[in-house]
Amino acid sequence: MSFFRPSAREADVGLVLLRLATAAIFISHGYQKLFVYGFSGVTGAFTHMGVPLPGITGPLIALLEFFGGIALIIGLLTRLVALGFVCDMLGAILLVQLKSGFSHYELEFMLLAASLTLLFTGAGRFSIDALIADLQARNL
Repeated sequence: MSFFRPSAREADVGLVLLRLATAAIFISHGYQKLFVYGFSGVTGAFTHMGVPLPGITGPLIALLEFFGGIALIIGLLTRLVALGFVCDMLGAILLVQLKSGFSHYELEFMLLAASLTLLFTGAGRFSIDALIADLQARNL
């Protein structure tokens, strides 16, 4: 193990760990929105927070966080899911948390950074995305 340049395998393991940690948080928050508050509760909360189009964005975010988190675990459509999470966290920061100061959006900021990393890198070798890419390369 080099402390200055990780091997490809070490980088791929790092991406798996990043995907799993990020997914766990998003799934937890999505689960709460879907199965504890429900669409009407999420819509009400988004309305109260001043989020635009709360009847659409609330349920959409709940579905994105829960099912996007599951997709991250297996590394399916990782870049697309990560783009959705980037938009989700930018909205959370800019529309809801920013006025309260950085200490109120540290989690959202970290999730934004993790999502941006996955957007730029993809899922890595240990993912469904990599299997699909390998199959496509063999069929060319």
